[in-house]
Amino acid sequence: MMALTVHLKSVANLRGKGDRIAKVTFRGLPFYSRVAANCEAVAHFNEMFQWPIASRLDGSEMLEIQVYNYSKVFSNRLVGTFCMVLQKVAEEGQLELTDTFIDDNNTSINTSVTIEIRYQSMDGTVGMRSNGEYLDVPDDRDGMFTFETDSLLSGQSHGSGASAKRSLQGSIPTFRKSGKGVFAAMKLGKIRSSKDDHKKDEPAVLDMEDLDKKAMRLAGMLEPDAISLASVTAVTTNISNKRSKPDIKIEPSSGRPVDYQISVTIIEARQLIGLNMDPVVCVEIGEEKKHTSMKESTNCPYYNEYFVFDFHVPPDVMFDKIIKLSVIHSKNLLRSGTLVGTFKMDVGTVYHQPEHQFYHKWAILSDPVDITAACKGYLKCDIAVVGKGDNIKTPHKANETDEDDVEGNLLLPEGFPAERQWARFYVKVYRAEGLPKMNTNIMANVKKAFIGENRDLVDPYVQVYFSGQKGKTSVQKSSYEPIWNEQIVFTELFPPLCKRMKVQIRDSDKVNDVAIGTHFIDLRKISNEGDKGFLPTLGPAWANMYGSTRQYTLMDEHQDLNDGLGEGVSFRARLLLSIAVEILDTTSPEILSSTEVQTDSISNISESATGKMEEFFLFGAFLEATMIDRKIGDKPITFEITIGNYGNQIDGTSGPSSSRKKKKDGESDEEDSGLIQNSSEDEADEESHLESVSCTPPVKPVVTDRNYFHLPYFEKKPCVYIKSWWQDQRRRLYNANMMDKIADKLEEGVNDVQEIIKTEKAFPERRLRGVLEELSFGCSRFVNLANKDINQTGRTKLDRERLKSCMREMDNIGQQAKQMRMQVKKNTVKDKLKLAQNFLQRLRFLADEPQHSIPDVFVWMMSNNKRIAYARIPSKDILYSVVDEETGKDCGKVKAVFLKLPGKKGFGPAGWTVQAKLELYLWLGLNKQRKEFLSGLPNGFEELKVAKTDRYLHSVPPVSLVYNMKQVFQLRAHMYQARSLFAADSSGLSDPFARVFFSTHSQVTEVLSETLCPTWDQLLVFDDVELFGEASELRDDPPIIVVEIYDQDTGKAEFIGRTFAKPTIKMCDEHYGPPRFPPQLEYFQIYRGNCTAGELLAAFELLQIGQGGSADLPPLEGPADSERGPIIPVPLGIRPVLSRYRIEVLFWGLRDLKRINLAQVDRPRVDIECAGRGVQSVLIQNYKKNPNFSTLVKWFEVDLPENELLHPPLNIRVVDCRAFGRYTLVGSHAVSSLRHFLYSAPNKASSNWGSAGEIIVIMDSMEPTLRKMDTCVKLDATSDAVVKVDMIDDERDKEKKRKKKKKKGAADEEDETDESVLDWWSKYFASIETLKETLRAQEAAQAEAEEREDLEIAAEAADIKCDDIVRKGSRMRERIKEKRNAKDKKKGHAVDGAEKQIVKSKVDELMVYNKELETEYGDFEDWLHTFNLYRGKAGDDDEHALDDDRIVGRFKGSLCMYKLPLSEEITRDVGFDPNMGMFQSIPHNDPINVLVRVYVVRATDLHPADINGKADPYVVIKLGRSEVKDKENYISKQLNPVFGKSFDIEARFPMESMLTVSVYDWDLVSTDDLIGETKIDLENRFYSKYRATCGISSSYSLHGYNVWRDPLKPSQILAKLCKEGKIDAPQYGTGGKVKVANRIFVGPTEIEDENGLKKQTEEHLALTVLNHWEEIPRVGCRLVPEHVETRPLLNPDKPGIEQGRIEMWVDMFPMDTPAPGPAIEISPRKPKRYELRVIIWNTDEVILEDDDYFTGEKSSDIFVRGFELRVIIWNTDDVILEDDAFLTGEKMSDIYVRGWLKGQQEDRQDTDVHYHSLTGEGNFNWRFVFPFDYLMAEEKIVISKKESMFSWDETEYKIPARLTLQVWDADHFSADDFLGAIELDLNRFPRGAKTSKQCSIDMIRNEQELPSISIFKQKRVKGWWPFVARDENDEMELTGKVEAELHLVTAEEAEKSPVGLGRNEPDPLEKPNRPDTSFMWFLGPLKSIRYFLWHNYRWLILKVLGLILLLLMLGLFLYSIPGYLVKKMLGV
Repeated sequence: MMALTVHLKSVANLRGKGDRIAKVTFRGLPFYSRVAANCEAVAHFNEMFQWPIASRLDGSEMLEIQVYNYSKVFSNRLVGTFCMVLQKVAEEGQLELTDTFIDDNNTSINTSVTIEIRYQSMDGTVGMRSNGEYLDVPDDRDGMFTFETDSLLSGQSHGSGASAKRSLQGSIPTFRKSGKGVFAAMKLGKIRSSKDDHKKDEPAVLDMEDLDKKAMRLAGMLEPDAISLASVTAVTTNISNKRSKPDIKIEPSSGRPVDYQISVTIIEARQLIGLNMDPVVCVEIGEEKKHTSMKESTNCPYYNEYFVFDFHVPPDVMFDKIIKLSVIHSKNLLRSGTLVGTFKMDVGTVYHQPEHQFYHKWAILSDPVDITAACKGYLKCDIAVVGKGDNIKTPHKANETDEDDVEGNLLLPEGFPAERQWARFYVKVYRAEGLPKMNTNIMANVKKAFIGENRDLVDPYVQVYFSGQKGKTSVQKSSYEPIWNEQIVFTELFPPLCKRMKVQIRDSDKVNDVAIGTHFIDLRKISNEGDKGFLPTLGPAWANMYGSTRQYTLMDEHQDLNDGLGEGVSFRARLLLSIAVEILDTTSPEILSSTEVQTDSISNISESATGKMEEFFLFGAFLEATMIDRKIGDKPITFEITIGNYGNQIDGTSGPSSSRKKKKDGESDEEDSGLIQNSSEDEADEESHLESVSCTPPVKPVVTDRNYFHLPYFEKKPCVYIKSWWQDQRRRLYNANMMDKIADKLEEGVNDVQEIIKTEKAFPERRLRGVLEELSFGCSRFVNLANKDINQTGRTKLDRERLKSCMREMDNIGQQAKQMRMQVKKNTVKDKLKLAQNFLQRLRFLADEPQHSIPDVFVWMMSNNKRIAYARIPSKDILYSVVDEETGKDCGKVKAVFLKLPGKKGFGPAGWTVQAKLELYLWLGLNKQRKEFLSGLPNGFEELKVAKTDRYLHSVPPVSLVYNMKQVFQLRAHMYQARSLFAADSSGLSDPFARVFFSTHSQVTEVLSETLCPTWDQLLVFDDVELFGEASELRDDPPIIVVEIYDQDTGKAEFIGRTFAKPTIKMCDEHYGPPRFPPQLEYFQIYRGNCTAGELLAAFELLQIGQGGSADLPPLEGPADSERGPIIPVPLGIRPVLSRYRIEVLFWGLRDLKRINLAQVDRPRVDIECAGRGVQSVLIQNYKKNPNFSTLVKWFEVDLPENELLHPPLNIRVVDCRAFGRYTLVGSHAVSSLRHFLYSAPNKASSNWGSAGEIIVIMDSMEPTLRKMDTCVKLDATSDAVVKVDMIDDERDKEKKRKKKKKKGAADEEDETDESVLDWWSKYFASIETLKETLRAQEAAQAEAEEREDLEIAAEAADIKCDDIVRKGSRMRERIKEKRNAKDKKKGHAVDGAEKQIVKSKVDELMVYNKELETEYGDFEDWLHTFNLYRGKAGDDDEHALDDDRIVGRFKGSLCMYKLPLSEEITRDVGFDPNMGMFQSIPHNDPINVLVRVYVVRATDLHPADINGKADPYVVIKLGRSEVKDKENYISKQLNPVFGKSFDIEARFPMESMLTVSVYDWDLVSTDDLIGETKIDLENRFYSKYRATCGISSSYSLHGYNVWRDPLKPSQILAKLCKEGKIDAPQYGTGGKVKVANRIFVGPTEIEDENGLKKQTEEHLALTVLNHWEEIPRVGCRLVPEHVETRPLLNPDKPGIEQGRIEMWVDMFPMDTPAPGPAIEISPRKPKRYELRVIIWNTDEVILEDDDYFTGEKSSDIFVRGFELRVIIWNTDDVILEDDAFLTGEKMSDIYVRGWLKGQQEDRQDTDVHYHSLTGEGNFNWRFVFPFDYLMAEEKIVISKKESMFSWDETEYKIPARLTLQVWDADHFSADDFLGAIELDLNRFPRGAKTSKQCSIDMIRNEQELPSISIFKQKRVKGWWPFVARDENDEMELTGKVEAELHLVTAEEAEKSPVGLGRNEPDPLEKPNRPDTSFMWFLGPLKSIRYFLWHNYRWLILKVLGLILLLLMLGLFLYSIPGYLVKKMLGV
């Protein structure tokens, strides 16, 4: 084996005195030396480092040594770098030298290093070592060297007795974490001694690309920022070798039910297949169904109906539910209707979308009965899934334009193909084994008595659930090992929108079937969608099923576990199954078209298909059993370990007998004998005698303290061992282990970086670089190791494909990490950290192996033959491999295992208490590798064995271990303080004490009453702690300490939380001094179940007691103060260094205090306390009259730690002073972090940026808002900065364009918006458009930024120049533009973009916030903070426990904290008031009267409150005692009501400052229900410097829709702000300039009054300054603009789940200022009444449908169906003829036309019938008249109608304006036949063709490309339009043409010029000129026959007549020729 060894001897000529550390790097892999403490000129390291290498040493390779001055607090400073080329070493093999270092500047320094280098090559030619000096490592346990690195590989580092390890441990404790280190030092390759060589193991060698070659060559020239100092800046507190990390979170969370709300909006459907349908949409989620209303006679119905489903189920159950959308044709009370098409998706898919929703997406409907059919139509919908605490950002709902781009907005997750194909999913079920019995023994005995046979007590079958369907196999009667060999076939679209398949073994029973076990298969894990991906495939593989314990009881309390809810507590069975997917070719004729689930039988599978059967050996040793819950009782306790059914002694008996065990799975005898031959004879014999021992002997527990027992496992530790047989599929687990270890390492690194950032330590970027370096190295290592078994046999297709894809992915992650490492800079750390977390998720996903192999191991604690508590240990975690990286993370290690209660018993408080804590050693591996199984145990034991004969004794595993080496220690637990503890008492506080457990000892701190932040300051001393094992190993791997925090109550203490810690250890031969001692205090996170419950600040040290007893230990100080009794405080060296701080408190007032014990709070006081010191506010004499404090500012001084992170919390308590000196606690609040309130002096230099130069602010001429900034001219520093206002070039261009357009005479008048038409809603809708545009622009910019970053990464990797990037970036922008343009074209925007812009710029806008105003302005806590006061016990609901119900009031005030003494500069300021301290210039807090004006615009997505799925909402406003109910103006059956109301309320601050806006549902009979409410703190807004009293509008106007609302004019507001900010008053100059604080702004100076007269004003200028107030130095901030805010509505009954949103704003006007004007009119726009007149003139080319009774002719009786829109039907043409004439067989149609406006089907109108059209032509001259109400802004028709005869009042609907015209064939006896239809969107429809010939189907097909017109602009239009219908192949075909005239008139115009319907008066139309044939044939039979004969046979008749004439002439000729000839001949 090749290796390079470096012996680092010493570094000399160092300057100064200090700690030094060295880093030695070769091939990019750094090792760190121990810290040489307190060295002066010379640092003696004397350490060896070895690199096992796979490739020969190249002469050009380099070795780098760097020496640093080590610092605990700051980052380490580089002393110098030494680089050498290894050419000589490669040639000679050995080299010893002393050489000097070079510094950062590449210059030589005096410091020198002495090293010795040796190189051992493969053939041993170079550097032969004598006596095995370097390489003879006898065994890992005695490992002579340590390989320490940041590598992500093995999760452990092998301990050495040598000093190198000892000194590193804890030597650089810069960043520590609770119980776990920042990184664990690692061992790279395992070096085996020669005696192991017969295994043919190659050591795990290191082969890695050199990341730092460049850095080495530069030899230290790089800046320190470029160095990756992963391990220099941070080190672990525990270099774990023989111990694993404990799991902190104990309580299971997966099975607990949670609240979910699913909201579905069905908007509309399009292109539904079928003629003249009446569609209904059914929304089905799980078992619940809801239906929309029915829309008549349309295949593109518009619904806009909203449904809400509420669920309270566990997440797993929720996400597996199927959302099914079905469209049904003509459903009514009598019939269920026919299914048109369905769409299915699981809830999980929606939940995992961004924002948990699909918004405005089109679902493709498919027919489940006929998979060969094409798409059945599209359904547009919104689907959102909200869990508790989720916020959904919905795009703005107002004036939505129709998304016509169906294909681009399909309801599919990102990356799914638009056209999904049908596929078959084959689930093959072969057999199962190890089933439990599912009947009672009584039944069995009865059966046995009657039948006389002993039968298996289970009748199993398998059921598979997938995509809402289920299939099942046959039932195998009475079989523990059933064989099915059946397949279940599902037909579903691929890729499916259902993520999981559920496979369940069930027991068939007469009464009800129950689940035996459940297994979920995640399809994402068994497939890969990439280019080189593969279809879902699995197995054949065994799936292990877990569930409740195996004893059969009639009512199993853990049955939920068998259904797959929660963590299974016992092995139930295993099932052999496989999955395959086949994509179907739906065109092939023999395909089955149904999607019904089918079950077929399949052939048996070969025995070896699932892998070769191997014998496995599991060994466990119980080193300690403590913290056993005393509730169990003191009966003897035993522990049982099981794997599968092996080892299960109570209820695993249904497993195979010992003879079957050998033949498990039909293993052949030859295989057995083959196994025996491989091993030695002794082993073979021994194997047959080896009986498994799976239980420890029963031991009576011993009392530890009042809560816990322990078992006396002192010197003697019991062991268990089990032999079991499984298919050898270890490879799967090995790969998973490698990835898990890389992921663990990455997670640890990422947590560190977060900790460094959080604690604001130096150089997080270096640590992140180190993490990424480790990651890329780990990934390349994985690829190397996994690569070797690509060709292994006996693997499934999934094994092969998964390995390939894992290798690709790992390689990819490695490459990306390598590139990212180069880009990590100080300013990009957070972004890159997110990417690293993304890597972590990908790794965790990859590491989860979908195909099981060996079942998990269960450890059960049993007492009295009952199972009490368990732990489940994944088998992969303890699986052994000869390659270190592949070994499980807990294999051969001691792990602290906490046992928990099974199933639901473990939820809630019961799950938090530890049932038992075990120190457990486990090892699982092949029986052949068994000799390794004891290697990881702590040394110093002897084995005790039980053997039948002495002959086999040496190879029998021990039944117990006896430790004769015992070390005695003293543990010192320095318990300083805890913070943010859980409130366990009803007062909202706790009485906490801590209990510390170590080994079998426990002690408690004192109880501190009524606090959540106790400072115990107590040292607990544990004397004579006995630990067993070698001293050196204990030093490296001490057992963990458990600290539990309790709340002392009368009776029993209540559990608050738990944390773990590792002590710092001092052996008796070590010096007690720096750097390791005394230990530092550190924070440990306290957990309560899965939730955090506070932090503990403590330190722990474990000191060995040597020969001299405890006298040798560092002395303990005695109790400091006599008051506390015998309590020893934390010693001085450990407690933090304190400094004096002053804390100033602003007492403003108290709000909303609730009653305490039914009594009202009358005289409250606030007590502030921090670190034992504090201050009290003055007493509020009468809380009801004035809840504010009379004295505002008080202060106190306190000694706090210099380290800000150790600052104790500040406690705020409110007490009520009652009579007779009694005090009652009202509520309390703990401010956990004071850093927020630290005072920092203003930076004078940076605040005055003004005088740098001339600043030109270019503005839009119309609205003076800042657009663009440019610094051009540098003036001298004293000059004023100038801000000029100019008109943008673009704007000029637009002006020109507009003028040009006008010249062209385009229909432009509409765009010239008339000022009088504009109202507040115009402004609102224009603002929403702007909001949408900005959102779009943001998305585009984000996409561009991401693409640019990708380019940069690629560029850095390939060294591209920067300008290339720029070029690529611009190309990319072009691409984005093109995409956008294409989209615009698709949407059919005919209007020029620039023109649109102009229209918009004319309308003044306001800000529409898509959230609350508070989130935009930091809760308006710029100087006044609100602290919620809590009382009552904290809820344990879940992690997001909402404490709202615990809030009993609010304290308003603030804090300011600063170190003393303070610089005098601050106090010397002009007007400094010493009484106010740092709170200068705040307003007084006397009561003030305010007029509050609340504007409520609209509400969206309200939660339905009525049975019909709707609500009748109205608004209620509450402020103090005032309440305004708008009940009489409720809006009927609306979930998106537009209120448009303003309410004025007079309030008196501070008594009435909390505004509640509620939306209630009106009910006729019962009380009205609250839908939701929102609360607004008006006081904070009122006093905020952001001036949230009345929004500043963008322009100043005296009249019109944009009138100025504030009673103060802009100039007055500006003057007031300048005065408050202590800056000079504004100076208005000529030329429209104003100067404020060294800034000059420019703006217009004229204003128009109502009469159109212009006058001079300064208001525009003042407003310009206000709109840019944030640019004013020192006092500037962004003032609140005129706005509308969107607030979520919440309901106390459904905490955390939005019940809708409300759009509103609030204006406040102090009553002592001038009264404001009247409220703005925002009442909803009334729809305008129109009349649409449609004249149907003619039809043409209508298809002929009927055969004439006589002629058999096809004909149609044409009539056309078609406001007041007046529609005149002139003609129809080319109508398809439907009927055959009775006699002649002629095709003809009886045509008529029908028409209606969408949503008004009941008002449909028909023309008269044009009978017997034989040509498809129809003449009508018929007028339809449709009156309707229309909202111009929203482009919707408004319909008010009663939903049913039982409805109380009318409901308002808004529907797009669409006219439908249909052509029909009238039949007398059967239903009329539908021929064709056209639907015209009245806002944009194609212009009609001038003639029938020019009219074609392309007018429909290419509607987007054709110019469109709007009837609302054109008013009158006439032309030909095509009728279309779909044929059998779903193709669109032309079925006729109609000539129509549309005429739109307003209601007033209609009144002036009325018209009649049809051809009636007034203004009658003339009768059509119809041909005679259009009458009935029996009225004029001759006429008709003449017409039919002539019409059809005229040519024939003419030909026949011609022929007859010819024949007559010929006859006459023949007749007369003889006579004529005779005459001629005779010459007569």
